[in-house]
Amino acid sequence: MTTARSGVVKTDKGQQTRAAILEAALEMFRARGYEQTTMRAIADEAGVALGNAYYYFHSKEHLIQAFYGKTHEEHLVASASILEKERDLKARLLGVLRSKFEMLEPYHQFAGKLFKTAADPQSPLNPFSDESNPVRQQSIALFAKVVEGSNAKVPKELLAELPFMLWLYHMGLTLFWIHDASPKRSRTFRLVNRTVDILVRLIGLASNPLMKPLRKSAIRLIEELREDVAAVPGEA
Repeated sequence: MTTARSGVVKTDKGQQTRAAILEAALEMFRARGYEQTTMRAIADEAGVALGNAYYYFHSKEHLIQAFYGKTHEEHLVASASILEKERDLKARLLGVLRSKFEMLEPYHQFAGKLFKTAADPQSPLNPFSDESNPVRQQSIALFAKVVEGSNAKVPKELLAELPFMLWLYHMGLTLFWIHDASPKRSRTFRLVNRTVDILVRLIGLASNPLMKPLRKSAIRLIEELREDVAAVPGEA
């Protein structure tokens, strides 16, 4: 069986090789750190030739982008049952966020090491970079699905910007999770529970006609933030 993607024909064996290289890389990143791990060491660990490793991943940055994509796909699977059965916005948002951190738990130590590189605004690994845009847009689309599939009444103008705001919110939670040393990240889950409750209440209040001036101000702020995020990759 072959599949065509991005101009490259990949066989089942090719997919297995690609997966083996990615898994070897993630294990070495966890053990040695991102900067100390070379593509040659990854190839040796995966049992493939160095040229073969570069065929599937042109650089270490491409490996991290593949990691982003892998965890996003896993999150979609983990969230599917929640979004299918729940219509309450709070339950949907709680379920999606909790499943995110439950799914990420095996990567907690690695995430801390990766953050040292991803926090650099000039790094292609930072979540606001052009290279990260595909997964960023897919994640924003997931939050759009969370809102649009709920029974919450959200003003149309807010509905257009809310998914991006929720993505930013979840990025803040992710940073907290990275630094959370509590058993089973209990502090993170407590923060998720409390802030989701507040956030959903605020979204409900936003539907009140008396809140229209404040809602417009909030939407302008979100639009400015979106423009700032779009401008980051181009900064010198």
